[in-house]
Amino acid sequence: MLTKLQHAENAWGGKIDLIDQWLNSRRQLLIQYCQIAALAPYDTSNDTLPEANDINNFCNSLVDYVSEGHFEVFQQVIAECKKRDQQSQQLVSQVLPQITDSTELALDFNDKFGVKVTGSDELWLQLDEQLSKLGQALEDRFALEDKMLELLHRQYSEEAQPSS
Repeated sequence: MLTKLQHAENAWGGKIDLIDQWLNSRRQLLIQYCQIAALAPYDTSNDTLPEANDINNFCNSLVDYVSEGHFEVFQQVIAECKKRDQQSQQLVSQVLPQITDSTELALDFNDKFGVKVTGSDELWLQLDEQLSKLGQALEDRFALEDKMLELLHRQYSEEAQPSS
């Protein structure tokens, strides 16, 4: 996921503040995810569970990320696509419901783990499985978001081009 993020940053970064902000939020979320999931380069290799505070912080970032998408970034993409062609509008109308599926999974994860889980809580037993499901959903979501970001980037790039 971090490699795909790097490709997205290389392709669209540095040109539009909204995209830069969005990709930076994604980077921070991925770093936190890798830390609590003990993925490289944060693999602790000693089978310790993440700290409840770290999970709580991740859940806060997760909710912030999906909220930012739905209430800021996607609204701007939709507005820009309305100015464009029917094909762009059609792509957005196909992609948004799929993104919403991952939003629901993220909010469910937050509902389960967003409160401080104690060491004796049975939720700890579900953490690895739930993190794995969430990781797959996030990877799928990022691919869909990238389609929308490409549309937004293309729109701004065309507007910046001098008319011939």
